[in-house]
Amino acid sequence: MFSNKYIFVYSTVLVVVAAAILAIAAVGLKPYQDANVRIETKQQLLSCVGIDSTPKNAETLYAKYFTEELYVNAKGEIVTAGEDSKPVYVCNKDGEKIYVVPVQGKGLWGAIWGNVALAEDLTTITGVNFDHKSETPGLGAEITTKPFQQEFNGKRIFDGSKFTSVKVDKRMGKDNPHAVDAISGGTITSRGVSAMLHDCLEFYVPYFNNLKAKH
Repeated sequence: MFSNKYIFVYSTVLVVVAAAILAIAAVGLKPYQDANVRIETKQQLLSCVGIDSTPKNAETLYAKYFTEELYVNAKGEIVTAGEDSKPVYVCNKDGEKIYVVPVQGKGLWGAIWGNVALAEDLTTITGVNFDHKSETPGLGAEITTKPFQQEFNGKRIFDGSKFTSVKVDKRMGKDNPHAVDAISGGTITSRGVSAMLHDCLEFYVPYFNNLKAKH
């Protein structure tokens, strides 16, 4: 019969060895995990501008269509990447520039996020994609569906020179250039998308205005 000391030492060694194996595996797998995240991000950006891709061809297509990756601060200045800056991805498709910016927010049960593509006028939305962590299937999770996302095409985030964003609100009517219909049964998620778009796009307004002033 094993003594308590033997059992304690054996258990300790087993835990240490298992932890070491897991740590080695984590370090070894990290480059692959990072590559998967990078490819997934590029697929999402391509999707936002209407380009279908697979994990195998995403990086090739991204390099073909996306010509710039830059960071801007709250003043609209192009800066190096940092805590006070956010990215802008510039795509050239069919001879037109498309500006894609990421958005992040909060739904009913957790994080929501996505991308918004703007035409060269920096006002008209040409595409969006959204995803979520834990929204309810058939309700808030509808933000990931094509029919919902396609409602944003052609909507405008400015009314003249005034920033309006785009609201997800049934009361404003689907013909309103600054609104889309809310999700039936997904009121809180709809509000979350509205807040996400307003807060994230507002950050880029100085950058958009700076670009418009140059044209």
